[in-house]
Amino acid sequence: MRLSVAGGQPELWLRLGREIPYPTGQLRSVTLVCEAGRLFLDVTSAVPVAVHDIDPGRVAGVDVGIIHPFAAASGDAALFVSGRAIRAEERLHLADTKARASHMGRKAPRRGQRGSRRWRKLRAAQRRAETKHRRRVRLAHHQAAKSVVTWALERRVGTLAIGDLAGITTRSLGRHQNLRLRQWRRTHLVGAMRDKAQAAGIQVFKVDERATSSTCPQCGSRTTKPRGRNFACPSCGHQEHRDIVGARNIAAHSGGTTRTPVRVTHRRAGHVPARRDRRRHLWDQRRSSPAPGRPVTTGESLTGEPNRSPRFGDGSRPYRWSPGEDHASSLTTSATPARRCTRAMPRVVPRCR
Repeated sequence: MRLSVAGGQPELWLRLGREIPYPTGQLRSVTLVCEAGRLFLDVTSAVPVAVHDIDPGRVAGVDVGIIHPFAAASGDAALFVSGRAIRAEERLHLADTKARASHMGRKAPRRGQRGSRRWRKLRAAQRRAETKHRRRVRLAHHQAAKSVVTWALERRVGTLAIGDLAGITTRSLGRHQNLRLRQWRRTHLVGAMRDKAQAAGIQVFKVDERATSSTCPQCGSRTTKPRGRNFACPSCGHQEHRDIVGARNIAAHSGGTTRTPVRVTHRRAGHVPARRDRRRHLWDQRRSSPAPGRPVTTGESLTGEPNRSPRFGDGSRPYRWSPGEDHASSLTTSATPARRCTRAMPRVVPRCR
């Protein structure tokens, strides 16, 4: 690809890693971006609006939040999009950033100094981690928005009413809540929803969401905002999740009608990140190729499951030495209970989801 350069500089030729999936006549702009030492090509193209069998009179209310990025309600159906992966990504990234900052503070050069090669490598690793974190969050936002649009198309919804979040950061809600609101990428989240809905032919407009989570959708009485996740009306006794209550009231403010959801759909956006020890491959090699003096997992337990207690290459088990015991005799002991082992292998405990 050939790109023009400002200032009368010669044109720049690029070799792309893959073909651009849009015709040349639909391209509107091409921008070369450098992030964390890597070159990316941002391509803007005009995409025709898809034609779907939708009804513009069907309105769905969408409540935007932190725990659930999107909660939608239309008719007698509701949708929850879980934000667990996004919150886990933010939490782990914050912990890694603090640990990295503590290490970089000891390696930082003094004022006026250029810094060592080690320092420049740490800065480059920090930029790569920040870029990877932003890409993961953006991908999760697009997946959440796609889930809502797909759910709306299945129910022939032609209009989406989204709660207006303007002025949400003007109030002081405490140190922890203010931090959560400022880390919440609500602008990109709503923008991803608007772009995908418009590409599918669904109209999107904002609705004032004031008091939508504290108003009963059944009787219309207003109560104090629930502190938990469930809404309970003191007048009529109606109970429902407060995000669904907010989505139903948003739909009602925009002219739609909703009822108590009979079917609630749950979706998950993003991938839950997991920390992996960099030394884990060393343990894997030891387990696959046992050597004398190295612990490996052998044997079976009473229940028939593999025994996780390690053994050495000669068949003996490691032994925990206690004060007052002969150290030489403890090293020669081969038959010791597994519960006394202190060099146990790291294992992964399966959890039911």
